Amino acid sequence: MLEAVETGISQSLALTDNCAKRIFKLMEMEDNPNLMLRLTVLGGGCSGFQYKLEFAGAAGELDQIIEANGVKVFVDPKSSLYLSGATLNFDDGLMGSGFQVENPSARTTCGCGESFSF
Repeated sequence: MLEAVETGISQSLALTDNCAKRIFKLMEMEDNPNLMLRLTVLGGGCSGFQYKLEFAGAAGELDQIIEANGVKVFVDPKSSLYLSGATLNFDDGLMGSGFQVENPSARTTCGCGESFSF
C-alpha cells in the first residue's frame, strides 16, 4: 500500500498501488494530465449512502487533496467525515474490475457493494 501525502484536513483516505496506477492510466487515456479524481459520499443507494467517483480539473477551496504515485484525489470536507480510515483500491479480478472503497466505518453494505450505511 502507498503512503499518501495529503494536504488540508486530517488524513481520511489511503490509496493502494493498484488504485494509483489505474487512475494514472485513466488520466493518460483522457489525454489530460491535469485531471484528478474526486471521491464523494452522497445520500442514496439501497443502504443509505453511496460513493461517487469522477474526474475533476481543480480542487474546491476546502477539499482535502491526497497524492500518491503521481495522482491526486480530492475529497470534500463532508465526505471526508465518512471516509476516515478508508482505502481506495482498484481490483481487476476475474469476477469483474472496478474501484472499491474499503471503509472500516461502514456498518453495512448492500449486496451489490455500491452503497453502505453507518
